[in-house]
Amino acid sequence: MPTTTTERFELGIDSFVETSFDPAKRAAMSPAARVRDLLEEIELADRVGLDVFGIGEHHRKEYVSSAPAVILAAAAARTQRIRLASAVTVLSSDDPVRVFQDFATLDLISNGRAEIIVGRGSFIESYPLFGYDLEDYDTLFSEKLDLLLKIRAGTEVHWSGKHRPPLTGQGVYPRPVQNPLPVRIGVGGTPQSVVRAGMLGLPLVLAIIGGEPHRFRPLLELYREAGRRAGHSPENLAIGIHVIGFVGDDTAATAEAFFPSYAAAFTQIGRERGWGPVTREQFDALRGPGGALVVGDPATVAGKIRRMHADLGGFSRLTMLLNSGEIPHAQMLRAVELLGTEVAPRVRAGVAG
Repeated sequence: MPTTTTERFELGIDSFVETSFDPAKRAAMSPAARVRDLLEEIELADRVGLDVFGIGEHHRKEYVSSAPAVILAAAAARTQRIRLASAVTVLSSDDPVRVFQDFATLDLISNGRAEIIVGRGSFIESYPLFGYDLEDYDTLFSEKLDLLLKIRAGTEVHWSGKHRPPLTGQGVYPRPVQNPLPVRIGVGGTPQSVVRAGMLGLPLVLAIIGGEPHRFRPLLELYREAGRRAGHSPENLAIGIHVIGFVGDDTAATAEAFFPSYAAAFTQIGRERGWGPVTREQFDALRGPGGALVVGDPATVAGKIRRMHADLGGFSRLTMLLNSGEIPHAQMLRAVELLGTEVAPRVRAGVAG
């Protein structure tokens, strides 16, 4: 539903904790240095009033985010109010009991600020790593989501399925501060995924990383309709949007700084998936008014988010993936600061009412 003056619009950041390049040393950044920088970024996001920071689970050499709950726990001890989320937890290749325990513990450390965003994952490395068959890609997720929600609903769990030994009344501990522990479903744009989220009455996070955002509106309407038909109130059908972008003091300079990092990441993905290399023309089209990239100065970024909000029929949260790549840490900190102090107030004022 469109955001109203009684509902605070939430703005936040996502990170995959990449270690691709240290421009000062012209060499690969060490994992320890990247985690140190990341925790400083999360601390600043908390201080400048951003609402949520998410860590995506990846099992690739260029990322240090195979265990998001551990990183988020370190951040919880250094922050006061920002919500701490996975973005996403690849539930299909994980154990729902352990996922719940990890995030319930995070909830205790953070005094009620943890969220789980579950999904099937945009990469497949975790499936062979943990001994799962990609033939079971969808059934793994459906079954494990069912178990996770049963664990969330009660301490002693009775459950059986195909891909995990049954539970016959065992207790799952600890229990979190929040009851229920927030669970959102992260999707990449398939109708089946949004319908599932709507039927379950779970909040949705839609990743829009390419194309024209307005074309995703039918999916959000499908989600709302599935939830309505299943008897869920509109208040429970919250929508979050995940985008890629960057913010700086000047739009042209920000685009120049961000393009090498963006192009390197998506050209690598393209080599794996059969796409061509990213061109500057493609990048500039995507950061234009109707494209999916959110890149520029605070006024430009806020205006782009407000346009997305209108084009998609409203949403209550947006998180931006700030891929650092070759971008210096000081510039990352400036982006975090601008998002909190300049972009967020503009967006909230523009989408209220």
